[in-house]
Amino acid sequence: MTNALPVASVSFDLDNVWSFLKTHGDPDWATRPSYLSAATPRIVDFLGESGLQSTVFVIGADADRDDGAEAVRAFAAAGHEIGNHSYEHEPWLQRYSEDQLAAEIDRTHAAIVAAGAPAPTGFRGPGYSTSATLERLLVERGYTYDASTFPTWIGPLARAHHFRTADLTAAQREERANLFGGASQALLPLRPHRSASGLAELPVTTMPLLRIPIHGSYLLQLYSISPRVARLYFGTAVRLCRVRRVGMTMLLHPTDLLDRRDAPALDFFPGMAVPAREKYAFMQWVTATMQRHFTVLGTRDHIVHALDTESPYASVA
Repeated sequence: MTNALPVASVSFDLDNVWSFLKTHGDPDWATRPSYLSAATPRIVDFLGESGLQSTVFVIGADADRDDGAEAVRAFAAAGHEIGNHSYEHEPWLQRYSEDQLAAEIDRTHAAIVAAGAPAPTGFRGPGYSTSATLERLLVERGYTYDASTFPTWIGPLARAHHFRTADLTAAQREERANLFGGASQALLPLRPHRSASGLAELPVTTMPLLRIPIHGSYLLQLYSISPRVARLYFGTAVRLCRVRRVGMTMLLHPTDLLDRRDAPALDFFPGMAVPAREKYAFMQWVTATMQRHFTVLGTRDHIVHALDTESPYASVA
């Protein structure tokens, strides 16, 4: 395939209210509160109005419940790929045993298929967590790509902020000791590549050279301070990606289109004070900006074309 513009992609991690509360250390997560009935149609409309085909990474525990299964069907019916986002969404998968990791993959895979979507071939670990064992298990199960790596140095800062703001027990702090990874993550490739396991890897893009985040939640945190700064920041990221020949992978979450009225329990989450209508309009601007500079595909198509030997973005950063 020959494109006038380099390839890029937009994906959604369908993280639910309970998964955010769980990571935050809030015991109310156990009741599994959900905003999927509100978030799903909004995301479907957003993608449709933006003319985007996306990949939606779904949590298995949600796909096993009615509103989650309905979400899977709605996204699949709209032509979006469904990816595997683990079963319990614990961002410390690298601490799991092999049997635990296998269960996380397999239970989610089965739940997505049971909900009516094609069998997933892509995986993204919660909180960008991954390991060599996880990659091997994915390869053994016929998965073709992983989208878990996050090449940035801010992991320790994000973890320190998390520990300051979350109400965690000593055991939970130990469990989260490697949350968001170390500063050495900044040395990971920015471009699609094949890992040692042979699995195709599509990193979540960070700003070239600076290796700082540009995903939706980070942009909205900037937007809450200054919309002008957020637009300048993203415009700079797009220009650097073009100059450095990095195809952009934009990661979004439902919270990027929702506000505190949609999810009062997530008032602690960055950007939730921004009205949903403003978020919607800003994220439409973000994706439209991407579409002016890239051919925006789904995650699976992005990595297929980026790893084509004729693609100018095929080599490892």
